[in-house]
Amino acid sequence: MPELPEAETIVRGLRRTVPGERIRGVDVPHPDVLRASPRAFAARVRGRRIEGVGRRGKNVLLLLDGGRVIAVNLGMTGTLLRFREVPRGGAVPTHPAVRFRFRSGGVLVFDDQRRFGTVEVLEADAWTERQARMGPEPLEDAFTGEGLFRALRASVSPVRSWLLDQRRIAGVGNIYASEALHLAGIHPARRARTVTRREAVRLHEAIRSVLQAAIDHGGTTIRDYRNADGEAGGYGRRLHVYGREGEPCPACGTELRRTVISNRSAYYCPTCQPRRGGGRRP
Repeated sequence: MPELPEAETIVRGLRRTVPGERIRGVDVPHPDVLRASPRAFAARVRGRRIEGVGRRGKNVLLLLDGGRVIAVNLGMTGTLLRFREVPRGGAVPTHPAVRFRFRSGGVLVFDDQRRFGTVEVLEADAWTERQARMGPEPLEDAFTGEGLFRALRASVSPVRSWLLDQRRIAGVGNIYASEALHLAGIHPARRARTVTRREAVRLHEAIRSVLQAAIDHGGTTIRDYRNADGEAGGYGRRLHVYGREGEPCPACGTELRRTVISNRSAYYCPTCQPRRGGGRRP
C-alpha cells in the first residue's frame, strides 16, 4: 500500500510538469473511485488551472485556482502517471480509473488496479476541516518525541495499530511502522501506553529516519507501486523486517517472525523486539 514516502515521491515527480496545466476535460472509466458523479466532478474541475501539487499524509493534492483541491487517496494500488499526450493502444497505464486531459495535450492518469483509492474535489474550507482531523506530519517539526510519548500514554491499543491510525500520525502505514518499530526495538503488539519515554524518543527518531530514507530511494515497490514516471521504488531491498518472515534479522541473526494484529500482518525480531520491552536497539 502506498504510504507517505510513495505519495511524496509521486508529488515530487508531478511538481516538475503539472503546475500551470489547465484541465480541459475528465474521463472516468471507473466512477467508483469518485465521491461524486462523473458529471458533477468534471464540472467542478473543468477549466481550472493547477497551481501546485502537495501532500497530506498518504494523499496527493492538486491545488487548483479558486482554492479548490483535488484530493487523491492512493488506496492500495493507486498511482498518478503523467504523460505528454494521451496514451494509446497498449501504453501504460494498465488500469486507468480517472484521466485528466490538459489543454496542452498532456494527460494525468489515476491508475488503480484494485480501485480502493479515491478521487474527490473539495472547496478550501472543506479541505481545511478534513485535514484538521489528521495527525501531525511525522517529518515536520510539530512531531516531537515528547509529544509522541504523551499521545502513546493515552492509548491501550497495540503500538503498531496506533501508528497506523491516521488521526494519530499522518502517512505511516504497515511497511514503515514495522520498520520503525524494529529500529526502535519495540514489539509491535505491545500496548501503546507501556512505551517508555526513552523508547518513544527512539521510536520518534526511527519513524523520521525510515520515512526519509524511503523518500530518498523513491519509495517501496512490493508489487504495484510506481512513481509519476512509471518507475518502481528502490527502497524495497533495504527493508529490514517487512515481508521477511523466516529470514535472519539483519541486526542479530535471529529468525524474523510474522504476527497478525487487527487482521494485518506485522513483522518483527523476537530478540531485538521482546514482547515485554527491554530489547536491544538494532
